[in-house]
Amino acid sequence: MITKLAWRNIWFKPLNTILSIILLTSSVAIITVLVLLEKQFEEKFNSNIDGVDLVLGAQGSPLQLILSSVYQVDAPTGNISYDSAKVWMQHPFIKKAIPLAFGDNYKGYKILGTTPDYLEKYGAKISKGKIFEKNFEVVVGGEMAQKLNLKVGDEFFGSHGDAAEGEVHDHYSYKIVGIAEVTGRVIDNLILCTIPSVWQMHGNHEEEELHNPEHGEEGHIHEDGDEHFQHEHDHDEHAHEEEEMTLDEKGMEITAVLLQFRNKMGIVTWPRIIAQNTKMQVVSPAIEVNRLVSMFGIGIDALRYLAYGIMLISGISIFIALFNTLKERKNEFALLRVNGAKRYQLLTLVMIESLLLCVVGFIFGTILGRIGLMFISRSAEKDFKFSFNPYEFIWEKEGVLFLLTIFVGVLAALIPAIKAYQLNISKTLANA
Repeated sequence: MITKLAWRNIWFKPLNTILSIILLTSSVAIITVLVLLEKQFEEKFNSNIDGVDLVLGAQGSPLQLILSSVYQVDAPTGNISYDSAKVWMQHPFIKKAIPLAFGDNYKGYKILGTTPDYLEKYGAKISKGKIFEKNFEVVVGGEMAQKLNLKVGDEFFGSHGDAAEGEVHDHYSYKIVGIAEVTGRVIDNLILCTIPSVWQMHGNHEEEELHNPEHGEEGHIHEDGDEHFQHEHDHDEHAHEEEEMTLDEKGMEITAVLLQFRNKMGIVTWPRIIAQNTKMQVVSPAIEVNRLVSMFGIGIDALRYLAYGIMLISGISIFIALFNTLKERKNEFALLRVNGAKRYQLLTLVMIESLLLCVVGFIFGTILGRIGLMFISRSAEKDFKFSFNPYEFIWEKEGVLFLLTIFVGVLAALIPAIKAYQLNISKTLANA
């Protein structure tokens, strides 16, 4: 009965109520987005560096090397000699070394030359088909296969570089032989093949461009029904069989190597040793990720303070609304007392009005925050193939947020509720 009366009372002045709800909704939505983003961002970044102590690559920005090699979200710092890298990969300190060679892309998804160890590192088992063995056989990440509706046996041509609009490399087609399970890690949106596939694709294409002016700068895309394409495809298949490149090729380059050490000594000493003795660098993913998180942390803290500020303003708004309406409702409260209402029931009524506003604001804020995260996730997925889960609930932090919202409501209603409790019935009715 009291709750029903309180609900009607809060809509006595709808504009005040709507303003209070909008302010509370905004603050709760911002904090909800930050809580979910922070947790999922940290989880995704940390899960991708599991089993990687250092990354060996070309000299340049250490953060760029980590972002490109581990998270696949930036251009690499350059290439390194595979022969030079092998010397360090075979060092007694090394437990596991996974070489990476960036190739082309298919519809914006990276084609990465590597070894089966890369799948093992991410715990990505093959759900359909088999692992890549020959050149131009590929294993596709589970999430990417779902998005593009790819299946085992499909063939496609890669485009040069990172951009989907790049020049099409139509002299060799990639064949899907396996689809990996969805892991929630970076591998879900990659196309994996052998490293010699990347070498062969670019080595032969450069030669072909010298002898085939038809390709030109923009490239030449063949249609399936084109006789010239069929003839060239047959010729390429023949060349493919005859000139299969292997990892034993001399003078070739790769992009980076993911290193896992047997002991901690190498992790500490190698950055200095390699920087002094080679034209390469080794970088710790853990250090760079901490740097990145601390850089993001400044912006996240600023947004969080803004959200708490809005919540404080919403509390003041609820207080002003309740305090102002209290003067107009003195007669109503006096009549309630005459009809048998106790003092504490008037106090409870005012408190419930404030708490109802807070609960409505919290529910709307939680929903709006998740809708906001959906849009952020779509944008991140489009640009970085990186998604967030808006349906996750972090009970500890969101529970604290709910209690904080309720506390703001109690604080805002405290003075108006005490005033209602102390109401002098006879004086009020006499003045009326």
